[in-house]
Amino acid sequence: MPPVTGKKSFCLINSRDDEEAICIALTIGRLRNSGDVFLLARKSDLCYQIFLSMLEIKNKIEKHQYIKVAEFRKDIRRTAPHKHNSYMEFIFLTKGGGVHFIDEVAYQVVPPVLFIVRKEQVHHWELEGEPEGYVLIIKKPYIDNSLDSALKYLVSGVNAHPYIPLHFSHNLSSIFALLLLEWKQEEARPFQSEAMEGLLKTLLAKILQEVPTERSKHIGSTDTFQRFEALLSETGTLRNRVAYYAEQLNTTPQNLNAVCRRTVGQSATAVLAGHILGEAKRLLRYTDMSLGEIAGRLDFGDNSHFIKYFKRHAGITPNVFRQRI
Repeated sequence: MPPVTGKKSFCLINSRDDEEAICIALTIGRLRNSGDVFLLARKSDLCYQIFLSMLEIKNKIEKHQYIKVAEFRKDIRRTAPHKHNSYMEFIFLTKGGGVHFIDEVAYQVVPPVLFIVRKEQVHHWELEGEPEGYVLIIKKPYIDNSLDSALKYLVSGVNAHPYIPLHFSHNLSSIFALLLLEWKQEEARPFQSEAMEGLLKTLLAKILQEVPTERSKHIGSTDTFQRFEALLSETGTLRNRVAYYAEQLNTTPQNLNAVCRRTVGQSATAVLAGHILGEAKRLLRYTDMSLGEIAGRLDFGDNSHFIKYFKRHAGITPNVFRQRI
């Protein structure tokens, strides 16, 4: 594990006695709200599970919302370790200092900087000085429901990096401000969703321009995942088989699955399903192709298989989806 710096206290469990002592302390709540992070040895899976089960799960977005933009709270200094309720969070800071812990890794807060916290990750802050910046929250359905494959690619590209040091923050601040202004509109306006999605794509593209090329070259899993996404973005050639893409990437289905889980917290099958469903929706919405033609284009053996697949992932049949357009 990489070394972690900062004021955090650490406990490395090496023996069964240590493990039992920590489990007892966790169980009775003595360490529940402490700032301690446990770097657990292999024997300590039980402790880690107890620790995770006691973490606070924060929900900063309404149930009916799929995206939210807000200014970063200026009163935040130190927070307890917590997870998020099924959403990813992009945190852009232009002022402040201290340390941001994501899982077991500590990142120095040196603005301007962007942090990306995936939904399964544990994080907390130890900030110094008054922070300034923005927070962007995105739920998975927002990305899944988009008919723009470029948005999915951009999100996955940014999501592959836990933090991105920035050099030109003025443009990003302006885009975040426009996103916030658009999001805060109390009454729906014509093309509001298109404006939001356009600004989001611009923001993500500008962020990726700040990622050093050399850095990406040394992240094997990120490179593999981005090549996987690039193949999936070739919408005219989608194949409903993970093994096909593993072969194209000169790897195994098992390794591709592991890469996807490390990068975005999903299996390769789930990533592939997101693209197939998105392309199916585009074809249903924008073409007169029959279900048989769509099934064939998306590498399904027959209509019934495609219909069952679509309903399992979308909750409705293709015909119902098309009727609702």
